[in-house]
Amino acid sequence: MAGAPQPGDEPSLPFGFGHLELNDLLRMLQSSGPVNWEIATQVATHVATDGETEPPIEPATAEQLEELAHAAQTHVVAETGLAATFTAPVRSFGRQGWADLHLEALRPVMEALAVTLGGAFGGGGDPMVAAAGGGDPMAALLPMLAPLLLGVQAGSMIGYLAQHALGRYDLPLPTSDEPSLCFVVPNLDAFEAAWSLDRADLRFSVALHEVVHAAVRSVPWVRERLVGLATDYVSAYEVDPTVLQARLGHVDPADPEALQQLAERPEELLGAMTSPRQTEMLAALRRFHAVLDGYGDVVLRRIGDRLVPSFDRVHEALARHRLERGEATRFVEQLLGLTLEREDYEAGAAFCAGVDERAGPEALNRLWEAPSFTPTESELAAPGLWLARIDLDL
Repeated sequence: MAGAPQPGDEPSLPFGFGHLELNDLLRMLQSSGPVNWEIATQVATHVATDGETEPPIEPATAEQLEELAHAAQTHVVAETGLAATFTAPVRSFGRQGWADLHLEALRPVMEALAVTLGGAFGGGGDPMVAAAGGGDPMAALLPMLAPLLLGVQAGSMIGYLAQHALGRYDLPLPTSDEPSLCFVVPNLDAFEAAWSLDRADLRFSVALHEVVHAAVRSVPWVRERLVGLATDYVSAYEVDPTVLQARLGHVDPADPEALQQLAERPEELLGAMTSPRQTEMLAALRRFHAVLDGYGDVVLRRIGDRLVPSFDRVHEALARHRLERGEATRFVEQLLGLTLEREDYEAGAAFCAGVDERAGPEALNRLWEAPSFTPTESELAAPGLWLARIDLDL
């Protein structure tokens, strides 16, 4: 796909860290919260746009996408009964617009991760004072690293996702804001060209996908559960301060490029932080995401088979797209624990298709009645077990 990073590419970040003096670096380390969102914004913008100014979206393109979204809403509501999706705003923008939106929408989860990481560094102190007094400035610098590193990592993740995203819901990200329908026009155009797809068919299919997922997220507990699962997961990292400080001990404050290299590789910090408690959390997180995607696929296919002439071709291209994101996937996996493999998507799709075949759309739509209706691991593999249980709950 044009403009998108390939697997193995490394981030190219905008700071020129190597030209900073120590005092300049220390000032940059000052942050009023657990994540340096100023740095995150700079990184996300640079990575998303490759440092270039994006052209404005043509009004005719935005108008066409809005019309397609409204048509998709009518069909999705008829299939799901989730009428709240009619209130979701429709936006068309470039990669920077997507990045700006998600810098805010992912803030609660990223700050929960930052609090966990920051706690491992202990107290603080002013490194400028330490240096002036002949003390070790690194000891006082360590507590200030977390906001900077998380800012760079959050910005890198969001920037790379912005290079790939066709809409808001390519990945079931734990976004905290109200649902909306978004189209990233340059990515849609590049994807259309890369796969030689019919423009109308692709855009309507993406509109259907956006609307289905916005409809599910219009159920308050679903959105809360997405954020809650991710927050619980990142809050359960168990940081060994001695290991963490050993990893950072080689960082020379006079060589700020070392900070950039560390921030570009989240596994350097998080790889040794995972805890046994996260195993079950991760299973629940992946299972819920699998069900969300499986439900979306069933509804999308039900409508697409009727209304999109080249739906099979478009659907296959979109399925490949969500599994092949290169560098973007690495950041999502390392920071949020969101590691969805092909078998996850297949398990969710098989479960939802099985419910639909046995009991019809009305039974499948009961998934969103209450959190207790989320299938267990056993039920995900055997839809009949889930149907039996929800009947008992009537």
